[in-house]
This record gives sequence, C-alpha cells and structure tokens, in this order.
Amino acid sequence: MKVAIYCGSASGEDVSYQQQTTALGTFLAKQGFDLVYGGGDVGLMGTIADAFLASDANVYGVMPEHLAEKELAHKGLTELTVVADMHERKAAMADMADAFIALPGGAGTLEEIFEVWTWAQLGLHKKPCAFFNINNYYEPLFRMIEQMVSAGFTKPIYEQMLIKTNDAQTLVTELKAYQPPTIKWS
Repeated sequence: MKVAIYCGSASGEDVSYQQQTTALGTFLAKQGFDLVYGGGDVGLMGTIADAFLASDANVYGVMPEHLAEKELAHKGLTELTVVADMHERKAAMADMADAFIALPGGAGTLEEIFEVWTWAQLGLHKKPCAFFNINNYYEPLFRMIEQMVSAGFTKPIYEQMLIKTNDAQTLVTELKAYQPPTIKWS
C-alpha cells in the first residue's frame, strides 16, 4: 500500500515532531507501506522520507520544477518525478496513493489534506484521509471541523470519515479497515 503523507517543509520548534515523524515512518514501512510525498529533503518531509528509506521501503517523490530547480529534492529516493506545477504534483500524488495522512505542517499541508478529503466527499476517490496528531497539533482544527458540522456546513458523516489519531497502530488498523461513506451528491 502506498500512503501519501503531507507534512511541513519545516521541522517545528519541538524536536519531538521529528522524533515522532521518524517513529511513524519506521512503523509504517515495517507494516509494508511505501511512501508518496512531495520529494523534499527539508523539514518533516525529509524526516519522513529518511525514515521510510532507512527501513528499506520505497519512497516516491513528486516535486514541481520550480522547487527542483532550487535543489530541494531528496537525493536518495526510489523515484523522483518532476512535474510542471503544484496542481500537477497534487494530482500525481493522489493518483499514486492508496491513502492520505497529514502530519504537522503549514498552509500547504492543510490545503493538500483538505483537497483530498473534499474529493472523497464528492466520490472522486474512495481512499482514507487521516490526521496523525503529533503533540495534539490538530486539536484546534478538529474543533473547527466540529463547528462546521454544528453550523450545518459539513455533514456529520464527512467529519466521521476522517481518521484522527496519534497512535501508529490505530492509524494502520483504521487505514486498512476504512469504508467510504455514501458520496455527497448521490
């Protein structure tokens, strides 16, 4: 199974973000997962790639030309695909992956996980979307999603389709057991 992981190009202020990212990558690789990610060697992106590679898993990077030209690409990947732009990158990663996980990151991480979550709601794919909640990083976002439901802008079933955990074994179990809900406009 190939899992797309969205995460920061920064490492965060607390070293535990890197430590837990390494632990998760190692665990997922030992469970037979391969990685699809943005192709960088910086921040948590580089950390997750290194963890998978150190565990002999395949790592597939997808990077837009403008970032590859800045030499931000990881040099030790199984395969690096250079694409024209961010739109092409996101589409390629979505096509390659069997599941999606967000680790801590910034606006780009949120944009990427929210896009694939929206696509799942619309029935464009039937793949699980997960948040790996290191240091409770996503708790404020989870409250916002609950607000979206209580205000009537998101159906409860679409909030419930998200996997939210900080435990690697729970993450794997829920990814493998995932059953998509009925699509939004059926």
